[in-house]
Formats: sequence, C-alpha cells, structure tokens
Amino acid sequence: MDRTEPVYQFPFGQILTKVEQADKTPKKAFVLGVYASAVHARWVGKNGKQKVSALAVASEPSIFWTGENADKIISAINLPEQLGVLTVPNDKRLNGPSGRALDDLFLEPLHLTRQDTWLCDLLPQSRVNEKQRKAIDTHYNNTIVEQYNLPKATVPNFDKRELNSQSRREEILKELELSRADTLILLGDLPIYWFLRFYGDKKFTKLSQFGETNDTYGKPHQLKVNGKHYNVIGLCHPRQADRLGSSSSKWGNLHDYWTKNASR
Repeated sequence: MDRTEPVYQFPFGQILTKVEQADKTPKKAFVLGVYASAVHARWVGKNGKQKVSALAVASEPSIFWTGENADKIISAINLPEQLGVLTVPNDKRLNGPSGRALDDLFLEPLHLTRQDTWLCDLLPQSRVNEKQRKAIDTHYNNTIVEQYNLPKATVPNFDKRELNSQSRREEILKELELSRADTLILLGDLPIYWFLRFYGDKKFTKLSQFGETNDTYGKPHQLKVNGKHYNVIGLCHPRQADRLGSSSSKWGNLHDYWTKNASR
C-alpha cells in the first residue's frame, strides 16, 4: 500500500505545499537550508484593531522567496466578514527576509546569482515556530474555527527530530547530483548535522568545525560527498547573518567580516 503524505492547512485554509527548485538545469553551486518559509499577513478585526501583526497564511510561492507579490497572495484569501481582513504586514520586511538575505549576503559575495544556484531545504515545507503557534492558539482557536466553520490550522510545529529522515536525505542527494554543482553551501548547523554528516568523507557535524574566526569562517573545504568532490562552504543561516529575530552576534559578526572579504 502506497504511503500518502498528510495534507496540512494554514489558518483560513491554504494548503501547505512542497517548495523546491524549479529550474533544474546544471548549476555552479548548491545551497542547503533548513525549512521552507511562509507568506505572512496582518490580521485586522472588523473593529479595525489588529489581532496578529504577522500570521503565516500560505506556503512561500518559491524557494527562498524574496517577498514579491505578497499582496496578491494575501488578498486572494477569503475571511468571513465578521473576522475582519488580512493585509500585508506593516513591516514589509516580514515577507521574504531570508531570500533577500541569501541574495545580498551569501550569493553576491560569492559572485553567484539565482540563475547559477540550486536551492534546497532539509524540509521542503513550512513549519510553525513558537510565536506562530501562540498566535494561532490565541486568535484562530477551536472556538473560532467551530463558530465560523473554518478549516483547522494543522501545519505542524518545527521539530528537529523530523530532520532525521533517510528518505529525505536521499532526495536531497539526488538533487545535489542532478544540479551538477561543484560547490556545496550549507546554512548553519542543521544541514551539516542532518545531511553532510551522512555522506561526507570527513565527519563534520556542526558549523564551528568549518571555522569560527575571521580567517577561517566561510573558507571552502575540499570534501567528497557520496564519493564526488565538492568545495564545501559552511555559513551561518540567513536569519543569523541579517539579524532576523533572535540571532547570535558571534556568527553575525563573522558573517559581516566574510561578506566584506569573501572576494579576496
């Protein structure tokens, strides 16, 4: 019997979708992140008062999305009149920040563009963080769902244990080899621990092993991955590099130095 993937929904009914590389022509570099992002909307009640400043309401339309057309995506989601409206968040930076950081703070210093880069995530679907779960539990709870006959919000919380998937690792490996890239860029500890650790000929398990000084951070390492040679570069996650929410000043400062000196 074939195993089917469960169907998950965001608040107000958008289906959680898989987000992956669309252009599958050969690339120079392969970038591996953690999990897909989402489109965020500001929820304003019928009384004009804000309920949630940024509620995840749909899967990002493309991997490492940069926020374009957020208004069109949000305006297509219907709410019962009594529940108010969804609009673009007041802070426009809330949609697509990781994608913009990737372009400006990772690809550009390496003289790469989206056209010559294959993008991938350990989890190709979005997940809910603690802040989003609190917003859902407070404002899109079972009482509201039942009262207005709304679909339940079922997108799972992010759980690192979900990254331990042999079948997903094999999918990523196939994408890496299909990309024909000779440079592999890993964003943070998790892609190193949950992917590289299984296929690399040197047992890297965390970002600090790639270098945690100005002289060593971001330097390429020659590794075999599943028997093939790659220039492997370990970098912090875009959220760290661009100080998006809670972040480490150590990695942010190292990345600042790297962006200014990577081309040397």
